[in-house]
Amino acid sequence: MTGTALVLGGGGYTGIGWEIGMLAGLVEAGVDLDSADVVIGTSAGSIVGAQLTSGRLTADELFARQLAPVTEESAARMGARELVRFGYLALRSRDAADFGVRMGRLALAARAASGPSRRDAIARRLASHDWPARRLLITAVDAATGERTAFDGASGTDLVDAVSASCAVPGVWPPVHIGGKRWIDGGVHSSANADLADGYGRVVVLAPVAAGGGPVATARSQGAALARRGARVCVMVPDRAARAAFGRNVLDPAKRADAARAGRRQAAAHLEEVRSVWAG
Repeated sequence: MTGTALVLGGGGYTGIGWEIGMLAGLVEAGVDLDSADVVIGTSAGSIVGAQLTSGRLTADELFARQLAPVTEESAARMGARELVRFGYLALRSRDAADFGVRMGRLALAARAASGPSRRDAIARRLASHDWPARRLLITAVDAATGERTAFDGASGTDLVDAVSASCAVPGVWPPVHIGGKRWIDGGVHSSANADLADGYGRVVVLAPVAAGGGPVATARSQGAALARRGARVCVMVPDRAARAAFGRNVLDPAKRADAARAGRRQAAAHLEEVRSVWAG
């Protein structure tokens, strides 16, 4: 096994803030994960991954953007009620694809915010609308079949569309049309999709959502499977202080600054573990 993989999981606005804070804190301590041979982004992680690989913003610049006042995005709802509903569907599902179908039905039936405004918001957030020269994978789930895919620069898919699909939380934002299909949040398959790093020798996973349920694999379980196959793996999830900073609604952009600061503070606790994995 050779090469390095950076996996960025889903977790709403607070997940974006926490991941960027962690990355900035690690860079500050001398560990730059931007050198990864592949970056795998899911939902919130797709936004962070697209920004990171654009080459236009440093980790510190990304961090500063998280601290800026929220002016263009309003909060959506992702609280205990929604999570219980998702958990119920997961426990009734045979496997990840079956869960994807159930979540696809929910997404298609829901009254969600209009598509163009959501896509425009994501387009404004990305530093570049072009796929990077480096390998970037963006996950999404087919709303009809429940199957996961990973868009990349060779897929022929527009980057903004790919990120919009990966962030299309069922029941919150509408599915995204790509290639004659409708796509929903990549986190429906797995909160991090770390299994896509199979074959890479050194893997670092940032997973704002640590939990799973039913057929939805956790980042830790996927990381452990990679380690059993010979990879050196570090999986990081929010600590207690970070979870408190997130609050009760991960889709509240007003919480992203607190989440970013919490991530930057937490990075110090993982420094040696990350350095050991990344340096080989």
